[in-house]
Parts: sequence; structure tokens; C-alpha cells
Amino acid sequence: MKSVKHYFCPIPFKIMKMKNLSAFSFLLVVLALTGCGKLGKKASKGLPNDGQLHGVNPASRYVFTKPPGMVYIPPGTFHMGPSDEDVNYAYTARNKQISINGFWMDATEITNNEYRQFANWVRDSIAAVRMQLGKEVDGRFVIDWKKAATIKYGDKSTVEKIDAMILSPENRVFGRKELDPNKFIYHSEIFDLKEAARRENAGKSRSMFIIKKDIPIYPDTLTWIRDYTYSYNEPMTKRYFSHPAFGNYPVVGVSWKQATAFCEWRTNYLNSFLESKKRTTESDFRLPTEAEWEYAARGGRSQSMFPWGNYYLRNRKGCLLANFKPGRGNYPEDGGFYTVRADAYWPNDFGLYCMAGNVAEWTSSLFYEGAYNFQHDMNPDIRFNAKDSDPPRMKRKVIRGGSWKDVGFYLQTSTRNYEYMDTAKSYIGFRCVIDLPPMQMK
Repeated sequence: MKSVKHYFCPIPFKIMKMKNLSAFSFLLVVLALTGCGKLGKKASKGLPNDGQLHGVNPASRYVFTKPPGMVYIPPGTFHMGPSDEDVNYAYTARNKQISINGFWMDATEITNNEYRQFANWVRDSIAAVRMQLGKEVDGRFVIDWKKAATIKYGDKSTVEKIDAMILSPENRVFGRKELDPNKFIYHSEIFDLKEAARRENAGKSRSMFIIKKDIPIYPDTLTWIRDYTYSYNEPMTKRYFSHPAFGNYPVVGVSWKQATAFCEWRTNYLNSFLESKKRTTESDFRLPTEAEWEYAARGGRSQSMFPWGNYYLRNRKGCLLANFKPGRGNYPEDGGFYTVRADAYWPNDFGLYCMAGNVAEWTSSLFYEGAYNFQHDMNPDIRFNAKDSDPPRMKRKVIRGGSWKDVGFYLQTSTRNYEYMDTAKSYIGFRCVIDLPPMQMK
């Protein structure tokens, strides 16, 4: 009888000495109704009720659909760092063997059309709230997206209801009532897992690690003029993001903050759909780490200088292999004066386009000169959620790949550069990654 004390719901030892069998039976029934007996019907729903361990699946089934426009980057090991001499002698990228887990990555940079879907969603959500197209649920306004999708911004009645989103009279040209891009504000809410995982923060309230921000997300089209003194680029400012001819070109004029807001929206957009279908939600879309970006750019060519191999920027026919600044400034020689389509040129061995040239790309990593010396050799990563009050040095984010305005050195897969997280440029874009399994594709 001593083994009784090891049961999940132990029966007091004194009960076993009871001589009245009916009283003992009654007590067992009470225990079954109030204690572990509930597990037999509810917690083990769908499992054999045989008292054995079978495990419980969090969902009835899992169907993984390949993310459209993304390719799978398999896990592997490579030598991160220069594949050739460091011409700057800066020693900010020392060669180091790194192992990377598998992930999915956008085959191209995020295009104007794709980013416009985000901008339009933000526009429609703000307009829907102002027009009260939805209802209050648990203290929050829930938008009816079927009604929001039918908003006609040219109607006089609509313009009156969303007057706060319209340019003020002094900012109008010929009195045209146009939407104010500065009012396209995305409300961001993220949970800082890195900070919550610190030992000194153990046991602290979860609310301390929730970061809430309002982020203006419309691209800064004036970068086409601002970035180049004494240069005529007004047509690009007026047309690049708004004209359909540039729809499949990479979006630019987007800061690191806006790129991360896009990733957050893309995550919520997908998971909201999955929840509506009672399916399992997925991982977060995010910017790649610096190590992930370099590993993906190499395409399995661990020691090569460029995504296509060594050592040249032209193939044997003399054709340029990327969109950059050849020679001393022959911009149109590669087929594009500024940017080109996001799927231009040949992809690397992983199926990724323009990992060198066209536009440089944001990563999630903080730029620190000596980062390679102390980062882990397994999925290396260095992040810092800088506040507006932090010094500029803490707001530097790694950019990779070089752009249409850069010389060939910046196209090397190992070349590091940086820009400030709250800065937008006409030559910086981004692409997303997501951590999903490689198989089980529908």
C-alpha cells in the first residue's frame, strides 16, 4: 500500500483502513468528479481513455502552404567574412565559420506593388475607423473589412467623413482634396522576447516588454531629390512609387522602422486569415539577420566573392551580372539607369534575385565594428531596440548587397555597410524571411 503515494491523485492512506466499503466507494466517486477524473473526458478528448500517456496535439491537423514569392534556404555552414582582401583595412568583417538554420526568404526585394498593399491596408483601416465601418468588441473597434474594401475615396460623402485624412487647404495644389501621406500611420505592438529572456528580468510583468509605437509608413519619395545635390531627379520623385510602370521595381525610401512595421503587418495579416479558418498560426515575418543575409546571398558558394561566383562582374559574353555603377559611372550600361525590376538578371543558386546590386537591403542586425569577434557561431545575431533618445551610434543597422549607385566593391557578399534606422534612402530596400519547416507543402 505504500505505493499509493506515487499516484497522480493520491488517496489518503487512512482511507485504505476503512471497513465500510460503501463509504469508500462514495469517496472515490467524489475524487473522480472533483480531481483527476476530469482528465479522462476533457483533456484527453479524442484519445483512448486507458490511463496511458498518448500526448495531445495543439491542433487537429497542420497544413503548410508554401509562402508565395519565397524560396527555402536550407540549413548549412559557411565562412562568413571577406573572400578577398579587405581593401579598406577596416577589419570589421573577419572570416569566421558560421552555421545557419533553414528559413524562407523572399525571392526578390519587396516591390512597390507589394508595399502598396500594406499602405492601402493602413489607409483603409484608418478610414474605416473614422467611418465607423465595424463594431466594438471587448473595448476595441473591430473593422468590417468587407465594408472597408468598398470605400470610394472619390465620393463627396466619403471625403467629408475622412476629412482629417485629407490635405489641409493650405497644402493643396489647385484645391485638389488629396489624401495626406503623413496620415498613413501604422500602430505597432511587439513583444521584446530578447529583453524578456534576460535573467535579471525573470518574474517581471509581461507588460514591461510590450513595445507600442505609431509609425508613419508611406515611403519618402523626396529621397530621389534629397540624396543627390545638383542633380535632376524630380521625375523619379513624382512617379516611382505611384506609377504602374514601376510596380514590380523594388520599393525605396523606406526606413528600417518602416521595413520592420511591414514585417509585423505581414505577420498579422497572415495569422488573422489563418485564425478565421481555425488553422494554426505561423512564425513572424522579419528582416534577415546579417549572417542569414550573407549565407543566402552566397547561394551555397561559401568562398565566392559574388552571388554568382568569382571574380568578375561580367560573364564570358561581356554582359554585366548586376545593376550597379560600372567603370567610372556608366550607369545605363547594365540596362537600367536607376533601379531595375526586382526579378532582373539571373538568380543565385538558391533562387534569389538581385542579392547584389539594384538596391541595398536592410537587415535586423545592429552595426558594430567588432561584432564578428564575439557573436555565436550558431545563428549569430546582434540586435538593439534603440529608442529615439539613444545616440546615433546605437541606431546603425547593417545594410548589405550594394545598389544601383554603388561601385563593384559593395556588391561583394561579404561587404558590410550601415545606415541609420530612422533614415530613408533612394537606394535601400528590403526583403523578408520567415521561420517555417521545409516540407509538408500543400
